[in-house]
Amino acid sequence: MVRLLSILFAIVPVLATSYADYDNDFVDPSYILSKDFPKTTTEAQQSIVQWADWLGNQGPCSWPNCSNVHNTTQLTPEQVWVQCDYVYRDGQFNPDRLLVNNTGQFEAMSDAVFYNTLAWVLTGSSNYSVNAAHFLNTWFLDPFTGMTPNLQYAQMSRGPTGQIGAHTGVLDLKQMTKITSAILILRGGNSPDWTTSLDTQMNNWTTHYIDWLTTSPIAYQEWTATNNHGTYFYNQLSSLQLLIGDKQAAINSTQFYFDNLYQTQINSTGDQVNAKIAKYLGLDMWNKTTAGGTTIKDALDLTMTVTNINTTDGDGPIWELYPSVAAVGAAYGDPDNKYASFLANADKQYPVQPYFLLNQNFSDSGLTTRATGNGVSLNPLGAGCWTALMLLATLLLF
Repeated sequence: MVRLLSILFAIVPVLATSYADYDNDFVDPSYILSKDFPKTTTEAQQSIVQWADWLGNQGPCSWPNCSNVHNTTQLTPEQVWVQCDYVYRDGQFNPDRLLVNNTGQFEAMSDAVFYNTLAWVLTGSSNYSVNAAHFLNTWFLDPFTGMTPNLQYAQMSRGPTGQIGAHTGVLDLKQMTKITSAILILRGGNSPDWTTSLDTQMNNWTTHYIDWLTTSPIAYQEWTATNNHGTYFYNQLSSLQLLIGDKQAAINSTQFYFDNLYQTQINSTGDQVNAKIAKYLGLDMWNKTTAGGTTIKDALDLTMTVTNINTTDGDGPIWELYPSVAAVGAAYGDPDNKYASFLANADKQYPVQPYFLLNQNFSDSGLTTRATGNGVSLNPLGAGCWTALMLLATLLLF
């Protein structure tokens, strides 16, 4: 559960493109720190900085002070539903879950850390690295606001057998991958704001959390899940292992996922983020075939044929698909411009989106203007705001 400790009221410039919470991503820190970006990504870089400014004005977010109940979110007897059982229904949400929107605030915090870290590299301004370090310290490490390193009470069910979390609550921290990317960049760039003390404390916190993830009966149900929950679990676990420097464990987790769960998933889901982590670890999983002989690219190709490109409807999976299209086009190549054309047809502003910078080399379809001086003029108000509800890797809905 989370509260806003402070909200800085400020006049924020109109965003070059509307902020969107891409559900998850991993970026190779060496690519960002090299700053060797194509000129066509200039507008995407500007979007990242503007998103960082906007997100930086929203926080920091933190865990509430539950010290009197040992941070267990314990309810009083009057608050417990003692007669009505809770019934698990996959994909349906408990209407009281947002009374304290901890999941939403974690997503906001992880995006704030991710984009402020990227903006620090792009601009050289320590304002952004200060933000990132402050947000991380507030959420994870500060003794008064920090989160206990487990999800024992996540998505807790009330009722006669309540007061314990559900395995699906592990999904609430799926964006730890963004946190890992940010910390690896802060480390690699020797940010003075990400101090040795903060790094050591974060490693300790993460080590305890990994121990819970790999030993808790609750987490074990996610470990063995064959749908998107399992994909998210290994995505989260391998990135956390990278964060603490245990590269071999991250390799083992990633290899296990692709050798097992992935083998039966490809006709219902595809994975980019896990493949990006694998590439960083020196593993080629983009071309890993399932038991059916298909790849991530096949999953995306199928999805593109059944997705309605209705750009007036921002409530469908088409909006969630865009980063995956760019990721696959960058990973496999796009010699016939199939993927670039798909995006150009669906959203002429895609070169302004942050995911365009994170998935290079990928064609801008001649749409950028500031960097090249020609092409189609991009609407500065963006294509509209959408919320990514699934992992970038999840290409088909269950």
